[in-house]
Amino acid sequence: MPKNWTVDDVMTKAVVSVSESAGYRSLVDLLIGRRFSAVPVVDDFRRVTGVVSEADLLRKVEYAGDEEPRLFDGRRRRGERAKARAGTAAELMSSPPVVTVPATPIAAAARLMDAEGVKRMPVVDDLGRLVGVVTRGDLLKVHLRPDDEIRADVVGDVLGAVLGSLDGPVEVEVAEGVVTLTGRVDRWSVADAAARLTRQVAGVVDVDNKLVFNLDERELRSAATIMGVP
Repeated sequence: MPKNWTVDDVMTKAVVSVSESAGYRSLVDLLIGRRFSAVPVVDDFRRVTGVVSEADLLRKVEYAGDEEPRLFDGRRRRGERAKARAGTAAELMSSPPVVTVPATPIAAAARLMDAEGVKRMPVVDDLGRLVGVVTRGDLLKVHLRPDDEIRADVVGDVLGAVLGSLDGPVEVEVAEGVVTLTGRVDRWSVADAAARLTRQVAGVVDVDNKLVFNLDERELRSAATIMGVP
Protein backbone atom coordinates (compact mmCIF):
# COMPACT_ATOMS: atom_id res chain seq x y z
CA MET A 1 0.00 0.00 0.00
CA PRO A 2 1.20 3.59 -0.67
CA LYS A 3 2.80 5.41 2.21
CA ASN A 4 0.35 7.82 3.82
CA TRP A 5 2.29 11.07 4.12
CA THR A 6 1.60 12.97 7.33
CA VAL A 7 2.20 16.40 8.78
CA ASP A 8 5.38 15.04 10.39
CA ASP A 9 6.89 14.50 6.91
CA VAL A 10 6.55 18.13 5.84
CA MET A 11 6.32 20.35 8.93
CA THR A 12 8.97 22.80 10.13
CA LYS A 13 10.42 21.52 13.41
CA ALA A 14 12.75 24.45 14.21
CA VAL A 15 9.75 26.58 15.09
CA VAL A 16 9.65 30.13 16.47
CA SER A 17 7.16 30.88 19.23
CA VAL A 18 6.47 33.67 21.70
CA SER A 19 5.50 33.77 25.34
CA GLU A 20 2.15 35.04 26.55
CA SER A 21 3.87 38.13 27.92
CA ALA A 22 5.45 39.17 24.60
CA GLY A 23 4.71 42.83 23.84
CA TYR A 24 2.92 44.28 20.83
CA ARG A 25 5.98 45.94 19.30
CA SER A 26 8.12 42.80 19.62
CA LEU A 27 5.38 40.80 17.89
CA VAL A 28 5.25 43.26 14.99
CA ASP A 29 9.04 43.15 14.70
CA LEU A 30 8.99 39.33 14.67
CA LEU A 31 6.28 38.91 12.05
CA ILE A 32 7.75 41.53 9.74
CA GLY A 33 11.36 40.50 10.27
CA ARG A 34 10.70 36.78 9.71
CA ARG A 35 7.95 37.33 7.13
CA PHE A 36 5.54 35.23 9.19
CA SER A 37 1.79 35.58 8.86
CA ALA A 38 1.30 34.29 12.41
CA VAL A 39 3.21 32.94 15.39
CA PRO A 40 2.17 30.43 18.10
CA VAL A 41 1.93 31.54 21.71
CA VAL A 42 3.13 29.10 24.38
CA ASP A 43 3.02 28.92 28.16
CA ASP A 44 5.88 28.00 30.47
CA PHE A 45 5.46 24.31 29.59
CA ARG A 46 5.59 24.90 25.81
CA ARG A 47 1.87 24.19 25.52
CA VAL A 48 0.21 26.17 22.73
CA THR A 49 -2.36 28.56 24.18
CA GLY A 50 -3.09 30.63 21.08
CA VAL A 51 -1.85 32.16 17.85
CA VAL A 52 -1.11 35.82 17.09
CA SER A 53 -1.65 36.68 13.44
CA GLU A 54 -1.16 39.77 11.33
CA ALA A 55 -4.93 40.26 11.47
CA ASP A 56 -4.80 40.34 15.30
CA LEU A 57 -2.07 42.99 15.25
CA LEU A 58 -3.85 45.10 12.64
CA ARG A 59 -6.77 45.73 15.01
CA LYS A 60 -4.64 48.44 16.66
CA VAL A 61 -4.34 50.15 13.26
CA GLU A 62 -7.95 49.52 12.23
CA TYR A 63 -9.47 50.94 15.42
CA ALA A 64 -6.86 53.58 16.23
CA GLY A 65 -8.61 56.28 18.26
CA ASP A 66 -11.88 54.33 18.26
CA GLU A 67 -11.14 51.49 20.68
CA GLU A 68 -14.01 52.01 23.15
CA PRO A 69 -16.94 49.57 22.74
CA ARG A 70 -20.20 50.88 21.35
CA LEU A 71 -23.72 50.05 22.44
CA PHE A 72 -24.71 48.06 19.36
CA ASP A 73 -21.39 46.29 18.74
CA GLY A 74 -21.69 42.54 18.25
CA ARG A 75 -19.48 40.08 20.10
CA ARG A 76 -16.98 39.85 17.25
CA ARG A 77 -16.67 43.61 16.95
CA ARG A 78 -16.24 43.98 20.71
CA GLY A 79 -13.46 41.40 20.58
CA GLU A 80 -11.73 43.29 17.77
CA ARG A 81 -11.90 46.55 19.69
CA ALA A 82 -10.47 44.80 22.76
CA LYS A 83 -7.49 43.66 20.69
CA ALA A 84 -6.97 47.24 19.57
CA ARG A 85 -6.33 48.10 23.23
CA ALA A 86 -4.23 44.99 23.92
CA GLY A 87 -0.51 45.08 24.59
CA THR A 88 0.58 41.46 25.08
CA ALA A 89 0.37 38.21 23.16
CA ALA A 90 -2.05 36.78 25.73
CA GLU A 91 -4.46 39.66 25.05
CA LEU A 92 -3.95 39.70 21.28
CA MET A 93 -3.96 35.99 20.43
CA SER A 94 -6.77 34.01 18.88
CA SER A 95 -7.70 31.22 21.27
CA PRO A 96 -8.33 28.32 21.35
CA PRO A 97 -5.84 27.81 18.53
CA VAL A 98 -6.37 25.61 15.49
CA VAL A 99 -3.73 22.90 15.93
CA THR A 100 -2.87 19.51 14.51
CA VAL A 101 -0.68 16.55 15.46
CA PRO A 102 2.29 15.01 13.60
CA ALA A 103 0.37 11.88 12.59
CA THR A 104 -2.36 13.81 10.75
CA PRO A 105 -2.51 12.87 7.04
CA ILE A 106 -1.64 15.85 4.88
CA ALA A 107 -5.00 15.65 3.10
CA ALA A 108 -6.79 15.97 6.44
CA ALA A 109 -4.52 18.86 7.44
CA ALA A 110 -5.31 20.65 4.17
CA ARG A 111 -9.05 20.24 4.75
CA LEU A 112 -8.71 21.58 8.30
CA MET A 113 -6.75 24.63 7.15
CA ASP A 114 -9.33 25.36 4.48
CA ALA A 115 -12.27 24.91 6.85
CA GLU A 116 -10.73 27.15 9.52
CA GLY A 117 -9.35 29.72 7.06
CA VAL A 118 -5.80 29.57 8.41
CA LYS A 119 -2.49 29.59 6.51
CA ARG A 120 -0.37 27.88 9.15
CA MET A 121 -1.04 25.62 12.14
CA PRO A 122 0.97 24.77 15.23
CA VAL A 123 1.76 21.06 15.52
CA VAL A 124 1.49 19.68 19.05
CA ASP A 125 2.24 16.44 20.85
CA ASP A 126 -0.24 14.49 22.97
CA LEU A 127 0.30 16.92 25.86
CA GLY A 128 -0.39 20.00 23.73
CA ARG A 129 3.28 21.03 23.59
CA LEU A 130 4.60 22.73 20.48
CA VAL A 131 6.70 20.45 18.24
CA GLY A 132 6.44 22.21 14.88
CA VAL A 133 4.46 24.37 12.49
CA VAL A 134 2.89 23.37 9.19
CA THR A 135 1.90 25.83 6.47
CA ARG A 136 -0.09 25.56 3.27
CA GLY A 137 3.21 25.69 1.39
CA ASP A 138 4.52 22.76 3.44
CA LEU A 139 1.55 20.64 2.39
CA LEU A 140 2.45 21.28 -1.24
CA LYS A 141 5.96 19.86 -0.77
CA VAL A 142 4.77 16.39 -1.77
CA HIS A 143 4.37 17.71 -5.31
CA LEU A 144 8.07 18.55 -5.44
CA ARG A 145 8.99 14.87 -5.30
CA PRO A 146 11.08 13.71 -8.29
CA ASP A 147 9.28 11.60 -10.87
CA ASP A 148 11.61 8.66 -10.28
CA GLU A 149 10.68 8.57 -6.58
CA ILE A 150 7.00 8.61 -7.46
CA ARG A 151 7.47 5.83 -9.98
CA ALA A 152 9.36 3.72 -7.44
CA ASP A 153 6.44 4.05 -5.00
CA VAL A 154 3.87 3.15 -7.66
CA VAL A 155 5.85 0.08 -8.76
CA GLY A 156 6.82 -1.08 -5.28
CA ASP A 157 3.80 -0.17 -3.17
CA VAL A 158 0.86 -0.13 -5.58
CA LEU A 159 1.64 -2.77 -8.20
CA GLY A 160 3.29 -4.99 -5.61
CA ALA A 161 0.04 -4.97 -3.61
CA VAL A 162 -2.41 -5.18 -6.51
CA LEU A 163 -0.59 -7.65 -8.76
CA GLY A 164 1.33 -9.51 -6.10
CA SER A 165 4.50 -9.19 -8.12
CA LEU A 166 6.84 -6.41 -9.17
CA ASP A 167 7.26 -8.10 -12.54
CA GLY A 168 3.62 -7.75 -13.57
CA PRO A 169 2.35 -6.78 -17.03
CA VAL A 170 1.94 -3.10 -16.16
CA GLU A 171 4.25 -0.33 -17.33
CA VAL A 172 4.57 2.87 -15.32
CA GLU A 173 5.66 6.24 -16.71
CA VAL A 174 5.77 9.47 -14.71
CA ALA A 175 6.11 12.97 -16.17
CA GLU A 176 5.78 16.03 -13.91
CA GLY A 177 3.76 14.03 -11.43
CA VAL A 178 1.32 12.58 -14.00
CA VAL A 179 1.40 8.78 -13.90
CA THR A 180 0.54 6.73 -16.98
CA LEU A 181 -0.36 3.07 -16.46
CA THR A 182 -0.30 0.80 -19.51
CA GLY A 183 -0.59 -2.94 -19.98
CA ARG A 184 -3.08 -5.76 -19.58
CA VAL A 185 -4.49 -7.24 -16.38
CA ASP A 186 -6.98 -10.03 -15.76
CA ARG A 187 -9.92 -8.06 -14.39
CA TRP A 188 -11.44 -4.57 -14.39
CA SER A 189 -11.31 -4.50 -10.59
CA VAL A 190 -7.52 -4.91 -10.70
CA ALA A 191 -7.16 -2.04 -13.18
CA ASP A 192 -9.47 0.13 -11.07
CA ALA A 193 -7.61 -0.65 -7.83
CA ALA A 194 -4.25 0.12 -9.46
CA ALA A 195 -5.46 3.54 -10.59
CA ARG A 196 -7.12 4.39 -7.27
CA LEU A 197 -4.09 3.44 -5.21
CA THR A 198 -1.76 5.27 -7.56
CA ARG A 199 -3.72 8.48 -6.95
CA GLN A 200 -2.92 8.10 -3.25
CA VAL A 201 0.84 8.10 -3.79
CA ALA A 202 2.40 11.32 -2.50
CA GLY A 203 3.21 13.71 -5.31
CA VAL A 204 0.89 12.23 -7.93
CA VAL A 205 -0.85 15.03 -9.82
CA ASP A 206 -3.04 12.84 -12.01
CA VAL A 207 -3.34 9.28 -13.33
CA ASP A 208 -3.78 8.37 -16.99
CA ASN A 209 -5.17 4.86 -16.70
CA LYS A 210 -4.62 3.02 -20.00
CA LEU A 211 -4.86 -0.46 -18.53
CA VAL A 212 -6.92 -2.98 -20.45
CA PHE A 213 -8.48 -6.08 -18.90
CA ASN A 214 -9.75 -9.50 -19.95
CA LEU A 215 -12.81 -9.65 -17.73
CA ASP A 216 -15.18 -6.88 -16.69
CA GLU A 217 -16.99 -7.99 -13.52
CA ARG A 218 -19.38 -5.08 -13.88
CA GLU A 219 -20.89 -6.67 -16.97
CA LEU A 220 -21.32 -9.98 -15.16
CA ARG A 221 -23.10 -8.27 -12.26
CA SER A 222 -25.31 -6.37 -14.68
CA ALA A 223 -26.23 -9.55 -16.53
CA ALA A 224 -26.98 -11.34 -13.27
CA THR A 225 -29.24 -8.49 -12.17
CA ILE A 226 -31.18 -8.62 -15.44
CA MET A 227 -31.64 -12.38 -15.07
CA GLY A 228 -32.76 -11.98 -11.47
CA VAL A 229 -29.85 -13.92 -10.03
CA PRO A 230 -29.03 -12.71 -6.47
